[in-house]
Amino acid sequence: MKLNYKNTFLVGLAFMSIIAFWQLYDNVVPLLLTNTFHLSEDITGIIMAADNVLALFLLPLFGKLSDNTNTRIGRRMPYILTGTIITALLLNILPVIDNGYANGLTGFFYGLGPFVIVLGLMLFTMAIYRTPAVALMPDITPKPLRSRANAIINLMGAAGGIIYLAFTAIMFPKSKTEGLEHVNYQLLFVFMSAFMVVCILVMHFAVNEPELYEQNQMIEKEHPEWDLTESEVSTGSAKLPAPVRKSMIFLLISIALWYIGYNAVTTWFTTYISVIMGEGLGGASTCFLIANVGAIISYIPIGLAASRLGRKKMIYFGTLLLSLSFAVCYILTTTNTSVTVSMYVTFALVGVAWASISVNSLPMAVEMCRGADAGKYTGLYYTASMAGQVVTPIFAGFLLKHVSYKILFVYATVFSFLSFLTMINVKHGDVKADAPKGLESFEDLD
Repeated sequence: MKLNYKNTFLVGLAFMSIIAFWQLYDNVVPLLLTNTFHLSEDITGIIMAADNVLALFLLPLFGKLSDNTNTRIGRRMPYILTGTIITALLLNILPVIDNGYANGLTGFFYGLGPFVIVLGLMLFTMAIYRTPAVALMPDITPKPLRSRANAIINLMGAAGGIIYLAFTAIMFPKSKTEGLEHVNYQLLFVFMSAFMVVCILVMHFAVNEPELYEQNQMIEKEHPEWDLTESEVSTGSAKLPAPVRKSMIFLLISIALWYIGYNAVTTWFTTYISVIMGEGLGGASTCFLIANVGAIISYIPIGLAASRLGRKKMIYFGTLLLSLSFAVCYILTTTNTSVTVSMYVTFALVGVAWASISVNSLPMAVEMCRGADAGKYTGLYYTASMAGQVVTPIFAGFLLKHVSYKILFVYATVFSFLSFLTMINVKHGDVKADAPKGLESFEDLD
């Protein structure tokens, strides 16, 4: 059994567009809210958490809806196409409102209210396609190959982040934005909307979802031993055995905790270094760019290590390294007045840590279920991550305002380490096999 790399890369285009979008959202929207509309950190945090509140309900909903959808173009594709196109259109309205308000234009359209309304609509349309896009990979990939496929999907996501961050670093360096009362980010929003649409259209025309789904269903029927669920004959449903359910619960708690730590940094770092170090979007984007590069170059070694040691141990490694890296970031950002080489090195390690976590966690969750429920359990995975991200922009923003901006990396360190502790109780979804070579290192057999 071999992974179809071409189809996996093509399906990964959806995740590439998702990660690029969230890089922009987390990096730029807080700047617009605080600099243009002059909102306080805690109010900005509440608005930034709104997408996560919506996601708590919408991601499982659209995951389950897409599980039960049957169209000529597939189960997931209608949601992916609709969500992407509408999101791209709404994305271009935000800088128009921002620039108009900053330039003193009046009227209902140019104000905080319309900005937040458009932002809310955009977050809703992102939720339409986010879970279906991620669930498409397990739909067309046999269970034993999903870790390898997920590593490739994450490579694609990191590449999307790098494309966005490289564009930002080039077009909006500190030399161009320093001292400006208002920065016009419209070019960035236009670029991102075009990038998202191109990614999804290429995937749509190159991937035959119904055909690939049927092929995978036939393969999985030949291997009932891959199924960890207990069938309910009377209802036709299936449930997780009690030990597996316990592992799932602790895995979901761990996911929430490491997202609380990590998302605090991705949400507030741009504002943080502007206050603490006088750096702008370009400096923050370069740090995140290097983190993405660190993730990309570590995927193959992480896959090799996971095949030898197991997914759980690699998540142990990732959560501990993330905790240590955030602790070092606290020291570096509070003792320097500009971004240094040592900060770049530390952010590269953040990327390695996050890659170790992300490559191994989703397959652990999805492989505790039967293939037909991939959308449902992908939705639960993202519900856990969103639950953490609901809390962290608000709570971290409150601490930044009322305690000190210097608390950001202390906060991130504590929650990253707590996720390590809860992972100890996860006993299922792991793998240990003889180590293959090269890209084969992504294959983890149960």
